[in-house]
This record gives sequence, C-alpha cells and structure tokens, in this order.
Amino acid sequence: MAELILEPGKERSVMRRHPWIFAGSIATLHGRARAGDTVEIHSTKGDMLGHAAFSPNSQIRARMWNFDAQESVDHAFFKRRVAQSVARRTTHPHLAGQDGLRLIHGESDGLPGVIADRYGDVVVLQLTSAGGEKWKDAIISALVQATGCKCVYERSDSEVRRLEGLEPHAGIAYGELPETVVISENGVRMEVDVVHGHKTGFYLDQRDNRKLTGELAKDRSVLNCFCYTAGFSLQALAGGASAVLSIDSSGPALETARHNLALNPQLDSKRAEWLEADVFEALRLLRTQGRKFDLIVLDPPKFAPSAAHAQRAARAYKDINMLGFRLLNPGGILMTYSCSGGIGLELFQSIVAGAAVDAGVDARIVHRLGAGADHPIGLSVPEGEYLKGLVCQID
Repeated sequence: MAELILEPGKERSVMRRHPWIFAGSIATLHGRARAGDTVEIHSTKGDMLGHAAFSPNSQIRARMWNFDAQESVDHAFFKRRVAQSVARRTTHPHLAGQDGLRLIHGESDGLPGVIADRYGDVVVLQLTSAGGEKWKDAIISALVQATGCKCVYERSDSEVRRLEGLEPHAGIAYGELPETVVISENGVRMEVDVVHGHKTGFYLDQRDNRKLTGELAKDRSVLNCFCYTAGFSLQALAGGASAVLSIDSSGPALETARHNLALNPQLDSKRAEWLEADVFEALRLLRTQGRKFDLIVLDPPKFAPSAAHAQRAARAYKDINMLGFRLLNPGGILMTYSCSGGIGLELFQSIVAGAAVDAGVDARIVHRLGAGADHPIGLSVPEGEYLKGLVCQID
C-alpha cells in the first residue's frame, strides 16, 4: 500500500478527524496509487494516522476512510459502515414510519463521497468520489444486505464527479426498478422520479420543514416559490391552508406536482393554483397586482455552490427575500432557505435582515431550520451544514 506523507503541521487537521486532505498538504507519495486506491496517511514524523482514498485529479487529494492504523479498508469495512449508517436511521424515533430517508450522508457517516437515499423499496446511490467509485460493488452489496431493498439505482450523474476525473454514470445497479416509485411523507403521497428528478429524485432534507409548513398553514393563504414537485404545497394543503399558489419555471415539475396532488384525494384541489414562470419576475408581477399572502415559502436552488459565488448570490437572495417580505400580509410569515454551501448561516441571516429593511418591515426570527436527522452534520466537518432556514414573522 502506498504511503502519503503530509507536510509539517498538516497532520493537525487529520488528528481533529477532518476527512479531507488537500493537495497543498502533501509532501510526497511513497509508492504508486491510482484513483480510488487506499493509501496510508503518515505525518512528517512517520506516525500512521489512518487510511484514505487517493484522488490524483482533485484538489481534495485524499479522503479519510478511517483514523485507525489497525482497521483494514476492505469489503468487511464497507459492510460494517453501511450497516451502522442504516441502523442509525431505523432506530431514530423522528424517522420512524418515513418511506423516504437518507441512509448514507457522505463524510458525516464516515463514507466520503457516498450518498444513498431510500424511497420505499428502491435505494438511490450517488457516488461523487474516486474512493466511492472504487468500492462501488462493496457498497451496493452492503446496502442490499442492510436494507433488503428490491432495487439499487445509481445516480452518479453529478458534474462534481469530473473534479475527481470520473465520468457521470446512471442506471440500475441491482434488481429491477419499479414503473413508479411513490412514498408517503408525513401522511402525504408523493411520486419520486429517481431517474430524472433533482438530486436523487427528491429533496429529502426538507422533510421536517415541510411538516412545519403544514402546521403553520392552517387558514392561511400560502405562496410557494421554486415549488418543484410541490412538497411544501401539499403539506400546506394538508395542514388546512385556505389557498396555495405554487410557482416554478419548470413545466414538467409542475405536471408532476399536479399529479402528486391527484395522488392525495383527501386534499382540496380547488385550493391549489399553479404558475409556470420565472420566480423573480412572478414575484414582481404579484406585487404589481396587489396580491398578498399570509405564508410564503422561498426555497430557491443553489445560488452559490462555493464561496467564490457568494457576492453574486447574496444579491439574488436579498432580491427574492425583499419581494417576499413585501408580499406578506400584516403578521405574515416568511419561510426562507439557502442550500448554498458558499453562504454561511451568519451571512444568510444578514442578507435576510437587509431584505426586511429594504422592504420596510419589522421582522423577527421565530424558528431556525436545517436538514432532518437523516442528514447529520459531523462535528469535525462543519462544511456539511449546507441547508439553512429562517422562519420570520412581520408585524
């Protein structure tokens, strides 16, 4: 096994159990290693710090599998790690009874670059690291054994794979994919497109926040922006909203949203209104029309994938939040989110505060929100906290 020697002082990050080793932290590589190969990590003094997956094409040159010199990285390792990750979800009381769950959340579950989401009997696997790709077969086998699923569908089609020197790949990895995949989330049925849908087919990280939307929506008029397949909208209807206007720029997404509403005959479809439009333009048009709402959900796509995009993204976040505040009735509630890794919580709150000032409203935060319990954040990997949400109420 090749040995990767760190520059003096660079072992501190690894000793704090951070799993990423950047190219600039490496002094030398003793031996030969190809993409995904397991290498030993050593300090300059020769101390063995653990094992990592080597990635010669990425600025993150190695990702730690473990911090134990005695633990082997083999099929048994992945069987054990996957089983532990799945067990953490199945024994968590807040996740009981949910058909849609994230089973593996990358670095936070000790499996860097490995994402696995379960939708009923289908597990969707996404591999974004050379190490995950190298051990794909072992991971798939472990998932099947730990879950008893009937199908594993691979959605390793993210552009981030190119940073690892990997080509996008998607397709059935195990079993047979059902014609339709439907889950029940907090009593609402939703069809999930695991082949073409965003991410692995659905935004599981917003489950708890969608539930809160339903709890806040009773007898309120609701505006859901960037609605995608209407998760927030359906929860609002289930919670007793008086009316729900859902906006998205994607016609196919809205078709799926209407279909999802039809899957729930207990919901009053007469209270649902759909609009295919650019959200920024639609918000301005609604203001011109004098429309007002009691509850507004702003869940935009990732405006800032990295800190380099933060300044430009900040303007976009401020714009939509300012328009959102202006469209609220007195006492109205704004549920606003950012999934941008390049926008930290402190900056996001500052942006929303500035939007409230520009909108001429007094607002207060009544809830701080994040991803659900199946999207844990490793204490040594704060970068994993990507989803940020604020629930603000105006006077």
